[in-house]
Amino acid sequence: MQKFDVLVVGAGMVGLTLALALRKTSNLTIAIADTLPISELTAEPEVRVSAINVASQTLFEHLDVWSTIVAERAQSYQGMHIWDKAGIGKLDFSVDDLNKFPQNENLGFIIENKVIRNVLWHKAQADEGISFFTDNKLANITVGDSEAFASFEMPATSNEVGNNAVNSSMQVPLIAKLVVGADGANSWLRKQMDIPMISRDYDHHAIVATVKCSQGHKKTAWQVFLPTGPLAFLPLFPKNSDTCSIVYSTSPEEAERLIKLSPADFAKELTAASDGKLGTIELISERFAYPLTMRLAQDFVKDRMVLIGDAAHTIHPLAGQGVNLGLLDAASLAQTLSSTIDTDSGDELTLADPKKLKAFSRYRKSEAIEMIAAMEAIKQMFSINQSGFQLLRGVGMSLLNNFKPAKKHLIEQALGLKSDLPELAQPKRQ
Repeated sequence: MQKFDVLVVGAGMVGLTLALALRKTSNLTIAIADTLPISELTAEPEVRVSAINVASQTLFEHLDVWSTIVAERAQSYQGMHIWDKAGIGKLDFSVDDLNKFPQNENLGFIIENKVIRNVLWHKAQADEGISFFTDNKLANITVGDSEAFASFEMPATSNEVGNNAVNSSMQVPLIAKLVVGADGANSWLRKQMDIPMISRDYDHHAIVATVKCSQGHKKTAWQVFLPTGPLAFLPLFPKNSDTCSIVYSTSPEEAERLIKLSPADFAKELTAASDGKLGTIELISERFAYPLTMRLAQDFVKDRMVLIGDAAHTIHPLAGQGVNLGLLDAASLAQTLSSTIDTDSGDELTLADPKKLKAFSRYRKSEAIEMIAAMEAIKQMFSINQSGFQLLRGVGMSLLNNFKPAKKHLIEQALGLKSDLPELAQPKRQ
């Protein structure tokens, strides 16, 4: 058997971030189990993207991967324009509204998921304290008094993935002091833990695609609230100032209708929905649709197992905060686990300290609940289409748009600038 301090189930953005954060703050040995391989970037932008805020940017800077991510492909934005299709309300946010921190040259970045994952993966592969298990899926987790035992499914054909990938014939059971589930919304580990989920169907499907806008994105994130749900145009691909990623959240019936339209007709509907503010829209990629569901694990910690990221919570994408929430889970858990190391001797005390893990769980669960509540409030506010409420909503948005202290607070929240951030995500103040 091979022994490690921590087994991370899932090598997505959150799982890889946790592994690198642990290596940055400790000498713990990490095993990562995931059979989803990486693939090289193509000349065309990827459809799935993430909005990375200042807190997540700072985390990546501390992990020494941010410059590589930006060098690959990352589009900054300095403004946000939000408006109500059914009313008169609008909100405009600019980096000029907030000049407190040196990182605030931008409000954030829109980055293809593949870019982030590839950079994190290669960084982790270069670390001798991180081992990858990529050939076979995990079959079972058994928790003992002091360790957890993980076994794999029967070996398949070897699929070498880098210098520290482990050949399938060598995938004997693993022993770890702690197991972390970062394996997504349909988490295998969460099912192994038998953790109940609180869930609610948003009654929305999200359509994602890449488009070109004849008037360009102007380094601005655009979002219009339609009667059926929000449509966002996110600036993408720094070499092409006319390229945007769209996230169109709408009813399942409307999503089905839109997916069936020809590319030209779909683009026409996008142009009309956006009031022509970005010019004529052209679809340049496939369209993908997926259902949106709010999920919250009743417990993030059980025995020697912990859930982070989408394995623990999923939220509506209307504010683009899901991945940032998961990345802060990773930074917070790394800080919690690193605090179990005796700084004088370097010895690990109790990695799965129940008191510390429960404190981590309370903190991250409260953050998730706060975000879920905020997304629900925004969704419900724009779901009411009576004319009287639309007028009231528009007046409220206009008042907020002209009240700088409130706008500044909203921007700070969106950037992830909170006083209780994990150390790896704390920006340096001027």
